Amino acid sequence: MIEEEKIRLDKWLWAARFYKTRALASQAITGGKVHLNGQRIKPSRPVKINDCYQLQRGYERFEVIVRQLSGKRGPASIAQTLYVETEDSITKREIESEKRKLAAMQRPHSDHRPNKQERRKIRQFTGKSEI
Repeated sequence: MIEEEKIRLDKWLWAARFYKTRALASQAITGGKVHLNGQRIKPSRPVKINDCYQLQRGYERFEVIVRQLSGKRGPASIAQTLYVETEDSITKREIESEKRKLAAMQRPHSDHRPNKQERRKIRQFTGKSEI
């Protein structure tokens, strides 16, 4: 973990366990899901200590600051020492998570697939009749 060591961004994201494979990390970077200080970047960009990256993974958005460099994927406990997530990022993610939970509770969710009788009622209600 030498400071002069040059590590590609896709390799670092994979080692920090943000993505399961380097290929997924590379796709995320080229797809515009990873930014450095608000600017799009390339997977081959060398990572530097104290760089601030904004990542989007599904619904979650992270803002992390690089603390250490590593090109090897190790245990999660070691991977968490490679970066520090900003306090602002943590609070935003928690708020967004709560919003998604509340929105999911408002939508009706059935515990089973509709049976024949229920499907007929749905078709009758929606006005769609399949022959």
